[in-house]
Amino acid sequence: MPQRRASDLSSTPEQLGRRAVRVWLGFAAIGFAITAAALQGSGLYARDSELKALAAQARTDADLKVALLSAVLENPRALPLLLSEDQQVHDALARRDAVAIDVLNRKLESLVSGTKASVLYVAGTDGIAAASSNWREPNSFVGGNYGFRAYFSEAMKTGTAEYFALGNVSKHPGLYISRRVGSATAPLGVVVVKMEFDQLEQNWRRANWPTYVSDEHGVVLVTSIPSWRFMTTAALAGPNLAAIRESEQVGDAPLMPLPITRPEALSQEVSIVHVVTPGSNEAEYLRLSSPVPTTPWRLDYLVPVEVPVAAAVRVMRLLALGIVLPLLGLAAYLLWRRQSAQMRIATEQAARSELERRVAERTQDLSRARDRLQSEIVGHRSTEAKLQVVQQELVQANRLAILGQVAAGVAHEINQPVATIRAYADNARTFLERKQTAPVEENLGAIAALTERIGSITENLKAFARKGRTAAGPVELRAVIESAVVLLRSRFGGRLDALVVEPAPAPFKVMGSRVRLEQVLINLFQNALEALEGCDHARVEVSVEETAEGVALSVLDNGPGIPPAMLNSLFTPFNTSKETGLGLGLVISKEIVADYGGRIEVASGDSGTCFTVYLLKAA
Repeated sequence: MPQRRASDLSSTPEQLGRRAVRVWLGFAAIGFAITAAALQGSGLYARDSELKALAAQARTDADLKVALLSAVLENPRALPLLLSEDQQVHDALARRDAVAIDVLNRKLESLVSGTKASVLYVAGTDGIAAASSNWREPNSFVGGNYGFRAYFSEAMKTGTAEYFALGNVSKHPGLYISRRVGSATAPLGVVVVKMEFDQLEQNWRRANWPTYVSDEHGVVLVTSIPSWRFMTTAALAGPNLAAIRESEQVGDAPLMPLPITRPEALSQEVSIVHVVTPGSNEAEYLRLSSPVPTTPWRLDYLVPVEVPVAAAVRVMRLLALGIVLPLLGLAAYLLWRRQSAQMRIATEQAARSELERRVAERTQDLSRARDRLQSEIVGHRSTEAKLQVVQQELVQANRLAILGQVAAGVAHEINQPVATIRAYADNARTFLERKQTAPVEENLGAIAALTERIGSITENLKAFARKGRTAAGPVELRAVIESAVVLLRSRFGGRLDALVVEPAPAPFKVMGSRVRLEQVLINLFQNALEALEGCDHARVEVSVEETAEGVALSVLDNGPGIPPAMLNSLFTPFNTSKETGLGLGLVISKEIVADYGGRIEVASGDSGTCFTVYLLKAA
C-alpha cells in the first residue's frame, strides 16, 4: 500500500485546498511549457523533414531537366562533325564557285528542316559566311562576317567550339556549335550550327517553378523566366564584364544580378534563398544546383517551400498536440484523483477526531455522573435505576466509539487499494484508446505517395538522357536493353510485341556509356520495327552471347532485307531509304560503338536482316 506523507495525514481540508491551488498553478505552467516545447520541436522537425523530401524530389526533377538539356544538346553536335567531313562542304570552300555554293545552300536548307537546329552555315577562313540554311531569307547569314565571334576563332584554333550568344542578325539568343573544316595546317573554314532553346524554355515555364542555366561567368543563358536572361548569379568583376561587353555576347543587356537574396546553404548543391519573381512578392525557395554534363554550365532549379513546409508543420503540430494533450489530460486526471483522495482522507480524519473528542467529553461526563450516583446509591433506589440506565447508555456510547474507530480503520485500510485499482483501470482504458492510431497512419501514408510520381517517369528517360559524350566505364548490358525497350514503348505501342528479347545467360558488363549505348540500341530496334511495318508475323529477336573478344549483341528481324546496293553504303552519312530520314542513325551508332573499341556488322538477305554489335567486356 503506498505510504502517505505525515503532513498529508495531519493537514486540514482548508490547508489541502490552499496547497491544491498551488499545485494546479504549477501543473498549468509545466503543461504550457511542455505544449510550447512540443509545438516548437515538432515544427522544426516537420520543416527539416519536408525540406529533405522537397530536396529529394527537386533532385529528381533537376536531374531530369539536366538530362533533357543534355539530350537537346547532343543531336546538333553531330551535324558540324559530319559536315566538316562532307565533300560538298570541302568543294564549296575550296572552289567558291556559284554552283558549289548553291548546292551547299540547298543541302544545308534540307538538313536544318529535319533537325532541331535554328540555322546551319559555313564560313571561310576570313569569317565570311559562304553558305547558309537561311540563304533564301532576307536576313540570310550569307555574306556576313563572323570572324570576330569567339566560336569562329576558337574553332579555327582548336578545331571545335561551343559559344552561347545573342545573334547579330536575328537578335535571338542561342548556342553556336562550330567545327573547323580541314586540318589545322590547311584550314578551309568553319561549319557552324545554331540551336535555340525556345521549346525547352516553354516546357520549363509550364512547370511554374523557376529554372535557369548559367555559364562559367554566372551569366544566365537559358531560363523559364524571360526577364532573367542575361542577368547574373553574382555581380561581375571588371575584367569579366569588359570581356563580355567586347565580345558582344549579350548585346546591350545590363547584366544585373538576379533578384535572389539571403542564401542559406543546406548542402553543397542545395540552399534556401529568397526570390522575387515577376508579378509576385518575395518568397522562400529551395534552390538546387546541378552541373550540365559536357558543358561549363550549371542548372539551378527553384522550388517554393513556404506552402508545403507550412502544411507539414501544421500536420506535425496537430499530431504533437494529439499526443501531448491526452497525456496532459491523463496527468491532470491522476492529479485530481490524488488530491480528491487526500481531501477525502483529511475530511474523514477530521470527522474521526471530532467524534473522538465528543466521545471523550461524553465519557468524562458519564464518569462524573457515575461517581455521584455511586455515592448516593444506598438511600436512593430510583437513582440506582437511573444510574443503571446511564450505565447502559455509557456502554452503548463506548460501543459506538469503538465501532467508530473500527469503521474508520477499515475505511482507511480499504480506500487506498480501491483507489489504486481504479487508477490502474483508468490507465488501461486510456492506453487502449491511444492505440486507435489508424487515422494518424492514414495521414502519414498519404504524404509518403507526390515525391514517389515526377521520378520514376523519367527514371529511364533521366538515365537515357543524363549525359552525352562520356568516358567508357562498366555498364550492365541487360539494363541498357531494358531501358531502350521502355523508351520505345510510347512510340510503337502494340507493335512492340514483335520485339523479343532473349534472356542473357549472365548479367554481362561491357565497356561504354549507358546513355550512348541506349542510343545505339534504340536506333537498331527502331530500324528493325520500321522495316517490319505491314508485315505479317513480324518478329525482332534480340540476343546476347559471349565471344572471345567480349560480348556480341544481335538484332535479327524477319523483314524483306536490305537491297544490296544500299547495303554497301549503309554506314555512309545521309544514305537512307526513308522519306523523312536523314541517314545519320547508323553512322552515329557506328561512331559510338567505335569510341568504345567495338564494331557493328550487318548481314541481310531475303529472310531478314541481322545487325551484330561487338563490345569489349568489362573487367
